[in-house]
Amino acid sequence: MRYTNHDGTQRSFPLPHILRRQTGWHAERQPRTPRTGIAVPVMHNDGAVLRHGGNTLTWIGHASFLLQLSGMNMLIDPVMSPNLGGIYPRNVPPGLSWSTLPKPIDVVMITHNHRDHLDLPTLKRLGSAPLYLVPLGMRNWFLKAGFPYVEEMGWWDQISLGQCNVTFVPAQHWSRRGLMDMNTSWWGGFVVEGDNLRIYHAGDTAWFDGFQTIGERCGNIDFALLPIGAYAPRWFMRHQHMDPDDAFKAFQALGAEVFVAMHWGTFKLTDEPLGEPPIRLRDLWHRNHMSPSRLSIPAIGQTLSLAGELLQPLYAAL
Repeated sequence: MRYTNHDGTQRSFPLPHILRRQTGWHAERQPRTPRTGIAVPVMHNDGAVLRHGGNTLTWIGHASFLLQLSGMNMLIDPVMSPNLGGIYPRNVPPGLSWSTLPKPIDVVMITHNHRDHLDLPTLKRLGSAPLYLVPLGMRNWFLKAGFPYVEEMGWWDQISLGQCNVTFVPAQHWSRRGLMDMNTSWWGGFVVEGDNLRIYHAGDTAWFDGFQTIGERCGNIDFALLPIGAYAPRWFMRHQHMDPDDAFKAFQALGAEVFVAMHWGTFKLTDEPLGEPPIRLRDLWHRNHMSPSRLSIPAIGQTLSLAGELLQPLYAAL
C-alpha cells in the first residue's frame, strides 16, 4: 500500500528537481554554510530534575523530546547518534546523555521513518522493553528489528496509556527508508493528553489545512511543538517542511497556547544557515505583536515545566 497526504497527494521527486537542488542551479541558491561548529543555545542537563517526576518537556535536539506526563517517561523521535547514516554530522551533542535519561522509558513514539526521526542505533540502545507507537505500515519493520511491543496507528487512532491518551494525527509529508519503500508507511504527529494538559508534536510537515482540523478535533492544545528549520530552497522544500512563516501560520490555525520551536540547530539538512530559523521566528513574533510568554525557543538540553514555569532560565536571545 502507498500512503497519501491529507489532500490525497504523494510527494514526488523528479530527477531534474533533485539535480537542480544538489547543483544549486536555481534562483534561490545560497552561499554554502557550515554543517557543524555553529553556536546554538545549549544547556547542561544533569537529569536531577527529571528524577523527581512532574510534568516536563526536555529538548534533546532536532525533533527529539523527552516528555514526562502523568508519571510516564515518553520519548518522541529519539535520535542520540553522532551522525545520520554517517553522512550528516551532529552540530552539538544530544541535550540528554544516556546516563541522564530517566528510567524506565515507558513509551517511544515515532512520527515517520526518515533517519533524522527514526534512528535504529538509538532504538537498539533503548531496547525492547518500551512500547513503540508507530505509523501504519511500520509494524513488521519494528518486529524484525527486535522490538516486540509495537502498536501501529493510523490518523486519528487513539490509545490509552496509564493516565495518558495518545492520538496520531495527520501531517503533510512522505516516507522512505530504502530504495523501494516510498510511502509504504504513513507519517504524522502525536497529541498527548494527561493531567489536564495537551501536547502536540507535529513531526515533519509542510503547511496544510489539517492544522485547523487537529485543533478542532483534539481540543485546546497547551504546547505545540512545531518545526521551524530545514526549509530552503522553498521551491523544493515547501511541499515537505515548514519555514518559520508557515510554522507561525500553523500555530494560529491550531489555536494553541504556547509555541515550542524544534527541528533546527542539530543537523544541517538544507540550504539555510543552521542558526537562522529562530532569528526569523523571533522577528515574526515581534512584528505580529505576540506575547513573549507564548513563545518558547528552548536550548538543547533545556527542561520546561508543563505547569508553565521554566525549570531552568531561558537562554539569552540569539
